[in-house]
This record gives sequence, structure tokens and C-alpha cells, in this order.
Amino acid sequence: MAWDFETDPEFERELAWMRGFVREEILPLETLHLDHETFARIAAPLKEQVKERGLWAAHLGPELGGPGYGQVKLGLMHEILGGCEYAPAIFGNQAPDSGNSELIAIAATPEQRTRWLEPLLAGEIFSAFVMTEQGTGADPTQFTCSARLEGEEWVINGTKWYISNADRADVHVLMAVTDPDAHRHHRTSMLLVPADAPGIELRRIGSMNDPEDVPSMHTQAEITYTDVRIPAENLLGERGEAFSLAQKRLGPGRIHHCMRWIGVCRRAFDALCERAVSKSLHGSRLGDKQTVQNWIADSLADIEAARLLTLHAAWKIDRVGAENARREIAMIKYHGAPIMHDVLDRAIQLHGSLGYSTDMPLEQMYRFARAARIYDGPDEVHRQSVARQILRGYEAPADGVPTEHLPTRRDAARERFADLLEAVTSID
Repeated sequence: MAWDFETDPEFERELAWMRGFVREEILPLETLHLDHETFARIAAPLKEQVKERGLWAAHLGPELGGPGYGQVKLGLMHEILGGCEYAPAIFGNQAPDSGNSELIAIAATPEQRTRWLEPLLAGEIFSAFVMTEQGTGADPTQFTCSARLEGEEWVINGTKWYISNADRADVHVLMAVTDPDAHRHHRTSMLLVPADAPGIELRRIGSMNDPEDVPSMHTQAEITYTDVRIPAENLLGERGEAFSLAQKRLGPGRIHHCMRWIGVCRRAFDALCERAVSKSLHGSRLGDKQTVQNWIADSLADIEAARLLTLHAAWKIDRVGAENARREIAMIKYHGAPIMHDVLDRAIQLHGSLGYSTDMPLEQMYRFARAARIYDGPDEVHRQSVARQILRGYEAPADGVPTEHLPTRRDAARERFADLLEAVTSID
């Protein structure tokens, strides 16, 4: 099958509209450092414009009010939205709400859809994906937060760590241990937990990308559940199937993340090149210096490589599904995150103290880039997963001699073509 990332002219027009809309209407909001409440008021009319264009919640199918775009089209959209932290929320596909809505759409009962999915899609409520635990974040089979079924209620106890969106979420999509003695991939279940249920305690966590005293769109929190009781019917999907559901949620979501990273790279690359042609040092432009030229050339090659790798993963999901594109999905995560970091690092270096200051967006983007190597599992975990998949297709030679051992291949070739070689020799 040939790769084909081309889209129809109508969609290309939508992408062009998005570029202008993000540049003219959304990017200026970055300078205001808005809290959630103020942002919600300012964003409301902008969201209406997006809905009028039919681009709201584009990750969903028509049956849920979305346009039903495949992953390639969604990837191209997220490349544009990634350049501004406010843009995804105005288009109704911000993390973690977009992934949670997809997950609920896959596994929810009709009653759960009515109570949680419909208002989530309308932007009336917010959600948190409550999965990671401190010290075991990369290995969900070691989770300890538990949910015990007592009669018609689940009783939840435990602590979850580094949960995005928790301080404004109305519902927690919780991954908890319900069957501790089951197979390690069937120990956990998904539960829908109202955020105002008695026994829930939140502690906001400051980070490099989210200081506690600065309004941010990307807040993190520690959540402690103490004898939290929810109805038994709040089970999402089948009991013991949380691991499988999480994979369905996280796979396509990484396409969106990685294409947003490309958007960040594009913005940093433009700043890098603008600086190169604007400033001079020792009698010539910065762009005339060989080191700067190398930075520019390497950055563009890195960006295009990451973009093509990500679009290929998106294309494969569209063709054969996320389950059959696990290797490609893992590769774009550990390949794309360091590229975003390196492109930003070069842009900051060329801007000097200005790039390091908060007068430019580069320093905030740089802090965001460092977190990307940890989010959705550390890069090292994904590298290991890819390597294991690759090595399953190889086996050691039976005689212990490498397949590419040239002396051995030469001897075999001489034996195979002995008659021909003898004839050629006799002619000479």
C-alpha cells in the first residue's frame, strides 16, 4: 500500500481557515495569562465560530456530533492547533477531554452517555483521566488504588498522581484495581467518579511547566480517595478490561500529541529563522554563520522527519486500526519529543537572553517540551517496546555464524557456482 497523506480540496480550505483563525484570534490570548474562568468567557464566541465551520470535536464520528475525520486529517489539524496552548480547547479537542470522550463513546452505557458524554462533548463539563500512580506510572500492572464492590456500590481507596485537569474536572475516568488476583492485564477496571463525591481530596502539584502561582491551561494534581462510594453502574465497560480500554484511548491520542509537537516546532523554527536574518554579529548576519546554518538545516530535516513518521502512523491507523499500528505509535512518541526539545533549544540559544526571558514564548514551550518525554509513558519504555517487537522477527543462526559473515557466504557461493567459475577460468 502506498502512503498517501493528500486530502481533498475542501478540507485544505478548512486547514487554511484554521491557520488564519489561530493566528489572528487565538494566539493573542497567550499574552493575557488567563485563568480557566476568564478563558471560558473569552473563548465562548470563538468556539461558536468553530462549531459554525463544522470543526468542533473533530475527533468524533458523525453519530456523536463530529465530522468523522480519520487520523491523517486529525493529525494535520493538530499540527496547526499545536502552535498555541489555547487552540485545542477552542476546537473542542483538548486533552484529556478529547481522549476521555472517545473512551466513554466506546464503552459507555446509554445512561452513562447521557449523563457524561453529551455534556462533555458540548463543553459544559470537564474530565480527568485518573490513571498514573507515583513510582508506577509507566507500569499500570503495579497500581494499588483499589475499588471494592460492596453490594450496589464501589468503594474506592488510594492515591493517584500527576492527574491533568483534576482541579476543574466534573468527572474522573478512574483506573482502579478491582480484581487483584487476576492476570496482571485484567486486574483493573474503569470507573466514572463524580468529582464532588465525598472522600476525594486534591492537592495541586506545581511543575516546571506549571508553577503553582501562575494561571495555566495544564494543571496537575494528586488525588486521594478515602472510602469514596459510587454506584455499581458507574463501571465503564467490562470489569477487568481497563488496560485494554486505556490502550484504545492512548494510541490515537499520541498522534494528536505528536502532531501538536510539530506545530510547536514550526513556531520555534520560524522564530529561529527570523532571528537569523534580523541580527548581525561581527560584520555579518547570524544567518551567514555556519553554525546557525547547520541549526536551521538540521531543524528542518528533523521536523519533516518527525512529521512524516507521525503521518505514516496516522495513515496506518486509518487503514488497519490502532492495535495493528502499535510500533508506529510508540516510535513517534520517543522520536518526536527530543526533536521538539532540540529545535526549541536552538531557537532559544540564537535569541540569547531574549529567548530565555518571558518576553518570548520560547521558554514556556521549552518547559513543555521537557515534559513531553515523560507524558504517556517515558520514552525509554516505548523504545523498549519497539525493540522487543522488532527482535521477534529475528532468530539466531543455527550454526552461530552471522548471516552477513562474508567469508562464509563466499565459500557457499563458490560451491554453488563451481561449474560456472571453472568455465570462466578456463576461458581466461
